[in-house]
Amino acid sequence: MSDQYDAWIGKQSSTEALVTAYQADALTATLDRDDAPYREGDAIPPGWHLFYIREVVKLADTAEDGHPKRGDFLPPIDLPRRMWAGTQATYHKPIHVGETIRNVTSIEAVTPKVGKTGNLVFLKLKHEISGEDGVATTEIQDVVYREEAQPGAVAPEPPPAPAGAVWKRTIHPSPVLLFRYSALTMNSHRIHYDRSYVTEVEKYPGLLVHGPLTFTLLLDLFRRENPEMTLKSFAVRAVSPIYDTHDFTIEGAPGDAGEAALWALNNDGRLAMSAKATY
Repeated sequence: MSDQYDAWIGKQSSTEALVTAYQADALTATLDRDDAPYREGDAIPPGWHLFYIREVVKLADTAEDGHPKRGDFLPPIDLPRRMWAGTQATYHKPIHVGETIRNVTSIEAVTPKVGKTGNLVFLKLKHEISGEDGVATTEIQDVVYREEAQPGAVAPEPPPAPAGAVWKRTIHPSPVLLFRYSALTMNSHRIHYDRSYVTEVEKYPGLLVHGPLTFTLLLDLFRRENPEMTLKSFAVRAVSPIYDTHDFTIEGAPGDAGEAALWALNNDGRLAMSAKATY
């Protein structure tokens, strides 16, 4: 089955963007931070390149679900539900306001599997983001494609929360927050803003909180609690979905020297995302 995707392995796509203060200030406001406005030459926080290197396609090249149509750069995976599954990011050097950055995305692997919910295809992407002084960030991103939900299917219960939280914030995933994050990342996937589509077509109980939004919030929690630390890497794994129907929490705690664990919990206190930071 995997042979059908062999021709896609190694394909690359690239884009460039100017890092502006306006976009950084817009994200600052969306995260309810009180930081001073960004100025030329200021370093943006690790992970914020995402808000400049965006997936922009013509409206005519957009599929019914709001994602770019498959079969151009992305392989033609014939499964309807697409979900971000995790990212391993390494931060080599900072990116500054005023820089032009370039992202090269490579398809590393396309792996079909059969799980408890049916057929799955895992897509592994490598993003290499370079600033004017060379490679600034490397990311390995995992995306999973799934079958439609079967009538009466019950999702497995997520694992319980880790113990020992030292840092904690409660997040209200309002439709306004989800809309603003979609706009900042040029993410037109309808599961994040179109309630009738997400509940009637993809059969979810509510709007889905973007996996990368939870990732961004965990990064922000680390930054709030460790403002003087230089983040070296951040590895994140999605465990279970979060919906806009309830508030959720993000938590964390320092670990061994130079390490920290962070996680997100759904409204039942079960694990939704886990992360490990090195600094």
